[in-house]
Amino acid sequence: MDEKIKSVIEKKINDSLLDSDAISTLSNSFENLSKSKRDFCYGIIIGRLYNSFYYQTRRILQRSPTDEEFSEFLKMIQQYEDDFQKLNF
Repeated sequence: MDEKIKSVIEKKINDSLLDSDAISTLSNSFENLSKSKRDFCYGIIIGRLYNSFYYQTRRILQRSPTDEEFSEFLKMIQQYEDDFQKLNF
């Protein structure tokens, strides 16, 4: 994966870990999610990361990500799985 894209994704991961209050506030605005609130919050985080990965690849490399780059992206965010699970939602 391109180093510029890695840097953007790492920043977005750190932003997500530090800004869990905003994600929690968003999930709290949906009353019917009480049973699956954590899953919903994780979905928001993963969605934000994937969106950054996809659009930064398009912006920086002027093309869609390859399957190999997508695999690298998955491995990268999996390294933070424990950090995501420690978030209080």
